[in-house]
Amino acid sequence: MTWSEMQPLLSQACSETLSMVLWSTLIAVAVGLPLGILLVLTDRGGLLQNVVANKVIGQIVNIGRSMPFIILMVALMTFTRWVTGTTIGTTAAIVPLAIGGIPFFARLVETAVREVDHGLVEAVQSMGGNTWTIVRKVLVPEALPSLIASTTTTIIALIGYSAMAGTVGGGGLGDLAVRYGYQRFETELMWITVAILAVVISLIQFAGDFAARSLYSRGGRSGPGPKLRLLKAKEPAAADVGKAA
Repeated sequence: MTWSEMQPLLSQACSETLSMVLWSTLIAVAVGLPLGILLVLTDRGGLLQNVVANKVIGQIVNIGRSMPFIILMVALMTFTRWVTGTTIGTTAAIVPLAIGGIPFFARLVETAVREVDHGLVEAVQSMGGNTWTIVRKVLVPEALPSLIASTTTTIIALIGYSAMAGTVGGGGLGDLAVRYGYQRFETELMWITVAILAVVISLIQFAGDFAARSLYSRGGRSGPGPKLRLLKAKEPAAADVGKAA
């Protein structure tokens, strides 16, 4: 197969892989972020302590993480058909990719949020900050560098999942490698596909590491920021009390 013949195939496969990974990542982050934070908040000693809810959510996440992706795809075929109307193609592959990415990202979020200094949480809480304020102004900003690293890890994992999705008609680079590289013995095309995946993963890892290091070097919106904002909100009230006295 000549390069002119391979180029449109590679372009279409890259576009399909990008679409699958992009949409599944957005869904995984949108659902996994609050789920991971909820695991921390409902744990023993958490701001919303609820051991039963924590165990139930944790078990669901564990089951989702423990299931091999290829089996998850088969198990979700009925649900995928109900959502997308088909079980074949890029759109259909987004469903199992997103569902597989949610518990994966949720556990990474839980680990990142647990690393936040509990003393800072207590300080903001003592200044009148409620649970939502603590999550929005303390937990997420403090854990942001780790959350970016977790997102990078999730994207790379989903790229690997998308290659597996290609083996069962999901489209993308995995499908191209199997149909042409393996079944039609186009070895050159298969190695080009592997090289593209390696380059893409390396670039994503570099970008994620750079963003995380940049935030770490700047304090990651951490430090006294949340406390200072709350203290400034309290200062006018304290001044008014002094005047009244």
